[in-house]
Amino acid sequence: MEDPWGTALALFQVWISVLLCLVMLPAMFGLSLGVTGVYIQILVQILEWATLRIQRGRKEKTSVPIPLPNGIIHRDGGSMAQEMLEVRGSRPGGDFTLGDVFYFYKKGMESLVDDQVTQCFSSEELASWNLLTRTNQNFRYISLRLTVIWGVGVFVRYCLLFPLRITLATISFTWLVISTTLVGFLPETSAKHWLSEVAHLMFYRICARGLSATIRYHNKENRPKKGGICVANHTTPIDIIILANDRCYAMVGQVHGGLMGVIQRSMVRSCPHVWFERTEMKDRNTVTNRLREHVTCEDKLPILIFPEGTCINNTSVMMFKKGSFEIGGTIYPVAIKYDPRFGDAFWNSAKYNMVSYLLRTMTSWAIVVNVWYLPPMTRLDQEDASQFAQRVKSAIALKGGLIDMAWDGGLKRARVKDSLKEEQQKMYSSMIVGPDGPSDLAATPPLLDLQD
Repeated sequence: MEDPWGTALALFQVWISVLLCLVMLPAMFGLSLGVTGVYIQILVQILEWATLRIQRGRKEKTSVPIPLPNGIIHRDGGSMAQEMLEVRGSRPGGDFTLGDVFYFYKKGMESLVDDQVTQCFSSEELASWNLLTRTNQNFRYISLRLTVIWGVGVFVRYCLLFPLRITLATISFTWLVISTTLVGFLPETSAKHWLSEVAHLMFYRICARGLSATIRYHNKENRPKKGGICVANHTTPIDIIILANDRCYAMVGQVHGGLMGVIQRSMVRSCPHVWFERTEMKDRNTVTNRLREHVTCEDKLPILIFPEGTCINNTSVMMFKKGSFEIGGTIYPVAIKYDPRFGDAFWNSAKYNMVSYLLRTMTSWAIVVNVWYLPPMTRLDQEDASQFAQRVKSAIALKGGLIDMAWDGGLKRARVKDSLKEEQQKMYSSMIVGPDGPSDLAATPPLLDLQD
């Protein structure tokens, strides 16, 4: 009987050789053999067939559950102030009456049952099942054929794709640590900077291939240039891999320990990333000065910042923190939109830790994403940092087909600020008093006290 260890070693050598020739080498040089594209096309056809089969199954079997809509509460478009004016305009005089209380009562109950902020921190609803058990556990019982395809999909994702992705992730991180450490010993020359960019690009491209990522970049003429700041909406930590596949960026973040600390220290040896100690992150002036110093040097890579400060669920863009827009320099907005049919890219950090999230991502079908580079923007003379941040956020939301939300993403973990409560109280007071009421709304008694 042949030696089992020898057989295992031979299989391992074949496995590594296939990865090296078909995945790693093309990825390192930015080439594609078209395997991922064919895989995505097959997936699209299978998912379209599954959707039609599910729709037919609902007609044949009334017991098949119908997926819930994206929102529990149906809300009409328009602002509360406009709706209140329409309510008052329908009666003589247009003055406030006691019956108007029921309108605010209705809006308050809608927010309690299904508020817009909570929706931004839950997984995006799908119109139909994408053959992932985690998105629906009932549709696979419609027909034997659909159940068989679901079972084959489980085998492909967990027994073929998952080991492949784990292997590529291990190789890519090993490559990053070794290559950046070696480059870090070189003197500060243009050759060192070029080798550093090559090492980083190879790392991110191997990672992207390991996730079966299909990335479509639009308007490449607007790609961020050196000495600028790239700002983008934030859905997942994978956003960094998606953007850095097309060009290198200087990362901004807090210093970590353990494995992440090893990676950070190796990266900063070859590239001027901006890592902060925990005490420095609390000092706003220190952060701003270090970032401003980086931006003023036109030879350094553009800084990549996600001004929302937290991950949002691929449907909306929430308030941008103004700190990134106080630094100065040119802002390069980028809109990122994932295709939810192939997997949920959103990281719900309140529900899953990083390891669980990565396991879910690596056992999904693929990562399909569109990236739009918007024209560079600069702060106008009459704008403050908050207004500039809002203008950039609105442009990103419009280009990416995302909902432009005025709420702070920090509400995911923190309590509502008193200043935000006061703004809402003044807005409600203004609606009650009406356009002909007192101009000093600050003296108007608050309508209600907002809770968390």
